[in-house]
Amino acid sequence: MNELPPSSDLSPRPDPVSAAPSTGPGAPSGTAARGRNVAQRLLPLALLVLAVLLAAQWWTTRNELRSLRNTLAQRLQSGEALNAETRMLARTAQESSKELQAKVSVLENRQAESQSQQLALEQLYQELSHSRDDWALSEIEQVLSTASQQLQLAGNVSGALIALQNADRLLSRSDKAQFITIRRAIARDQEKLKSLPIVDTTGMALRLDSVIGQIDALPLLSDEKPAVPATQPKNARMVPRTAPVKAPAANAANSAVVADAGDWMSTVRNRWDSWSNEIWLEIKQLVRVREVATPEALLLSPTQAYYARENLKLRLLSARLALLSRNESAFRNDILAAQDTILRYFDTRAKQTQTAQALLKQIQNSNLSIEMPTLADSLNAVRNYKAAP
Repeated sequence: MNELPPSSDLSPRPDPVSAAPSTGPGAPSGTAARGRNVAQRLLPLALLVLAVLLAAQWWTTRNELRSLRNTLAQRLQSGEALNAETRMLARTAQESSKELQAKVSVLENRQAESQSQQLALEQLYQELSHSRDDWALSEIEQVLSTASQQLQLAGNVSGALIALQNADRLLSRSDKAQFITIRRAIARDQEKLKSLPIVDTTGMALRLDSVIGQIDALPLLSDEKPAVPATQPKNARMVPRTAPVKAPAANAANSAVVADAGDWMSTVRNRWDSWSNEIWLEIKQLVRVREVATPEALLLSPTQAYYARENLKLRLLSARLALLSRNESAFRNDILAAQDTILRYFDTRAKQTQTAQALLKQIQNSNLSIEMPTLADSLNAVRNYKAAP
């Protein structure tokens, strides 16, 4: 019988890798030390990069805030200027309305006086039985007094002329020689009124209304758009077309070759000139430089542009009121202010703006300072005749 091997031979053998002795007790601690050294070297570099990024972010944010603050300050300044001008215009309009109210009150007082005079005359007519001439003289005196008041207050020259003509017609019905003195005084007053220069107040008011109606169509400086480039350059040369020339039979082939070469070269040259001109026009349209006297006019927002147009309308309406009330100083100031507003905020190169400026210049050149004469000669002649025994 075969013998069994001993039990010691059947026991498991140890793994040679796991059983290998370690290199030394200090090996793991050396690797950790190298890792710490690398981390210590990279940490300052990472902190430096982070600090640089933070500084760049801070500098960019600071510049953006500064530009935003400057833009906001400019917008606020322009808004305050427009608000101040609006308040000034409102104050001027209030003052003009107060002056008109004062003049209306004066007219009402004069009208009340004339009505009281008329009532007194009617009572006097009822109490006394005057002759026909006395009635006519009283009527003429009343008409001339009313015409004189309208002439001094409203400058109604046509109404005064009509009153004088009616008075002269009433006196011409009588055959009395004493009325000749009164008719001479009336004739002198008529000559004074006819020699006055004509002031076309209605025409000037209509021109102002026309300018007011054109304000919404006037282009502002802030509304300017870049010009659209032309599709075909103006200086592009057209391809010349030469008429065929009959060549002799001997040189027919040579002339055909030369003509074909010339046409080909001229075609290439014309195409090159056309393309170069188009490219040059496109390049010139990229940048446009223009000098503006008031840079804030280019920064108007839509709301500010609306208020600029409305302020101009208020100025022209105030000038119209001053024209109708014959207040020349207020009229001149309002016209000058309107022209200054147009020059400051509107595009003076546009045809509509130039038309409005021309109308305002025509209105400004008109003369309103006309000293109205009085009808004192006619009134004194009538009163002297009535006071005579």
